[in-house]
Amino acid sequence: EAVAKIRLIRENRELRDQLEQFRGKVKIITQDPGMQQLLGLARQIAPTDCNVIVTGESGTGKELLARYIHAHSGRGAEPFVAVNCGALSEELLANELFGHDKGAYTGAAEGRAGLIEAAAGGTLFLDEITEMSLGMQVKLLRAIQEREILRLGSTRPVKVDVRWLAATNRDLPEAVASGRFRQDLYYRLNVMHLQLPLLAERRGDVSLQAYHFLHPAAQAM
Repeated sequence: EAVAKIRLIRENRELRDQLEQFRGKVKIITQDPGMQQLLGLARQIAPTDCNVIVTGESGTGKELLARYIHAHSGRGAEPFVAVNCGALSEELLANELFGHDKGAYTGAAEGRAGLIEAAAGGTLFLDEITEMSLGMQVKLLRAIQEREILRLGSTRPVKVDVRWLAATNRDLPEAVASGRFRQDLYYRLNVMHLQLPLLAERRGDVSLQAYHFLHPAAQAM
């Protein structure tokens, strides 16, 4: 029992030391060689300003990786704006992304900038990009190509400087092949593709992440 207890104390100390190496320096906690290689690639492409698609199962940390890319880019001090494309109808998503002018629709008493304008100088992260309707995909493609948008109800284009990151847990090439996702938009966004592995494929990270979540909970309680 004494040997087992000492072994647990040592393991706890090692996990704490490993966690301290990550705290305040990176947002993704890992000691897995494959993940470290992926993060190295993310740091490499972060300053290039190229568009990136992040894929992986739900819960693998796609938005976290997008924030990591943003933090290591030249836009790190500017806004990071995330929008869930699958949570809104086409009309609501268009209003959220592009904003509207006064009188654009019933109840629009004043104009409002959309999330694309809110992300100016920074990064816009489009989560669940494959859930976006084909009509919205056309509007988004134009915004990416022309680097300008039209607010709803407006005839005056607004120039935007935004870095585009997108994520999905679906098979994008299959969505393109089946006609559910525009091929031209896919090529615009898929300048770089990063695939996140499951935690089950990074078993060395399980203890580290368990400690990461348990430590603050233990302190709070």
